[in-house]
Amino acid sequence: MIGHALVASLLALQPVIAPVAARSAPEECRPPRASVTIGETWAQRRLNVQRVWPLTTGEGVTVAVIDSGVDERHPQIRLAGKADLTGTGYRDCMGHGTAVAGIIAAQYNKDVPFHGVAPGVRLLSFKQSKDGTGDVGLLAKAIRAAADENADVINVSIEAHDQPDLKAAVDYALGKDVVIVAAAGNQEKDDGTVTPSYPAAYDGVLSVGAAGPDGSRSTFSNPNAVSVLGPGQGVSSTWPGGGFQGKLEGTSYAAPYVAGVAALVRSRFPHLDQLRVRRRIMLTADGANGSGTGAGMVNPLLAVTMVLPSEQVAVAPPAPSPLPASAVRKATPPDERSAQVAGAVAAGGLGLAGVALALRVFVPMGRRRGWRAGNA
Repeated sequence: MIGHALVASLLALQPVIAPVAARSAPEECRPPRASVTIGETWAQRRLNVQRVWPLTTGEGVTVAVIDSGVDERHPQIRLAGKADLTGTGYRDCMGHGTAVAGIIAAQYNKDVPFHGVAPGVRLLSFKQSKDGTGDVGLLAKAIRAAADENADVINVSIEAHDQPDLKAAVDYALGKDVVIVAAAGNQEKDDGTVTPSYPAAYDGVLSVGAAGPDGSRSTFSNPNAVSVLGPGQGVSSTWPGGGFQGKLEGTSYAAPYVAGVAALVRSRFPHLDQLRVRRRIMLTADGANGSGTGAGMVNPLLAVTMVLPSEQVAVAPPAPSPLPASAVRKATPPDERSAQVAGAVAAGGLGLAGVALALRVFVPMGRRRGWRAGNA
């Protein structure tokens, strides 16, 4: 059972209790060395999320990162809670999870040319992998746990195979109105085989492919079941040890860009459910550019500002109910017999009036002549 310990950990914001008995971190925890410097990347220039920040930075939205852990000692990372499902401690010994978290929510620093898409979000870390492989069962547990912690967006930069408990966990999170953003996966380089990657390939999941600086799909990006593209080639992000890592590649780094945009949308439009958040992100993307590109490159500014008429109709108040049949009295059909009687009475009245008029005129004349006939 992971529920009570995890709830106590995250709700109290005390990142010291693991959902399973956490052992000491492994001795071999040596992610690639971080760089102390970083330059502005094409991804930051292309998305230019600072244009959106006057409207929202993602405040009020909780984003869960299911990955290899997050280095919370990094000066640009702020974790609200964390959990270890591997039993190996909280440290990120790969760097992958720290990079994903940085793309989503790295804090702005005017002296550093790197920042996250939505630095105002409440960030949670669920460590599911310790060596780059992970366990599908733990992935399913992590998705359920994140949904139970009221995550609004879940980022899954993990490729897995289809499994009933994973599908059930995804359905469970979707049923709790969570936006699930997942990496579409990378193609196998040995034989070029293209197979679906899960949970990205499940219905209801926002599947993200990788794009290069020209906006087209990267050659390694899996073309199956892609919803939108995100920068996933030659990007940089935060890294364990307080530094940065550049030249990162993969759909796993494209997904957090879209997860960050989903957080911005949920913050700006809190009345939208997860289905309409996904729909808005896809409708405002830059447009398809070949096979496997979905709706095209994600566009943060349009996702947050565009007016969608169909969305306005969908959220309009319902039309008032019609009046009951008894509210308006029906017209009484004409009574033909009554009309005939009335006509006869009227005619009789006119006749009597004529007789009275004749008597009034001719009787006095007769009296004056002594009732004699008039002269010829």
